[in-house]
Amino acid sequence: MDQKFIEELQGIVGGKNIRQMEPMSKHTTFRVGGPADVMVWPNGEALSQVIRLCTQRGEPYYIVGNGSNLLVGDGGIRGVVIEMGKGQDTLCVEENQIVAGAGTLLSKAANLAAEHGLSGMEFAAGIPGTIGGAVVMNAGAYGGEMKDVIEHVTVLQPNGEELTLAAAELELGYRRSCIIERGYIVTQAVLKLVPGDKSEILNYMKELREQRTTKQPLEYPSAGSTFKRPEGYYAGKLIQDAGLRGYRVGGAQVSEKHCGFVINLGQATAADIRKLIGDVQAEVEKQFQVRLEPEVKMVGEF
Repeated sequence: MDQKFIEELQGIVGGKNIRQMEPMSKHTTFRVGGPADVMVWPNGEALSQVIRLCTQRGEPYYIVGNGSNLLVGDGGIRGVVIEMGKGQDTLCVEENQIVAGAGTLLSKAANLAAEHGLSGMEFAAGIPGTIGGAVVMNAGAYGGEMKDVIEHVTVLQPNGEELTLAAAELELGYRRSCIIERGYIVTQAVLKLVPGDKSEILNYMKELREQRTTKQPLEYPSAGSTFKRPEGYYAGKLIQDAGLRGYRVGGAQVSEKHCGFVINLGQATAADIRKLIGDVQAEVEKQFQVRLEPEVKMVGEF
């Protein structure tokens, strides 16, 4: 990556919105990860310009939101990391719809919906990701998921051109969509909700938050549920039954509070977490012939 390319990026996003050798541990909820060669925070239309420049110059780029479903290797990420946070976090209510930029926190959108007496987003109140990441992974909890509320989504194609996709075109399934495989980048989502009683909505959201606090190890850095739910089973129950509650590798541990969570006790490396995930997969498969698939995305150099 030459200096001219860096200068071109800087010209697009501005000097305050670009950093070199930025530690990814600052940008993931696991609080681990080595440096990104370059990290940028593009405002508005600057995003498509950054994508075009990277494509033209053959530089790899990676999109991140809140880093809540991400394990970045200790060696960091080569190329350009584009964080969809500030500058991509527009949010408003239009009648019974929420219009949200991809960098908007999912919890913020859920809270705005509740304040306007709109129901359908209650499940999302405690999910730490962004709208963009939630669409890509069809995020869900407590019986609700994004496919229940998406009206349509605006994406950037690899050539930097914009495209609008209806919910049915996103091929939404359990923790998946067609977005990554097609190389799309979510920029905005329109969510369709239904009018409800504001106090009832807020009370239900409060109940869900209390359940999370009681049952999940929110006091430690983690990426939420580490494994996808295997058909016919629960990942946490399999891990517990395999005798892995509290199992440790370095500073990483299977949570004693909820075995479906891998947590960073404070000094974990990405290598610790990756090895622990592999150990859990191997032991559960050995005992129950079930292969757990990580929900966490692993990127960068390990």
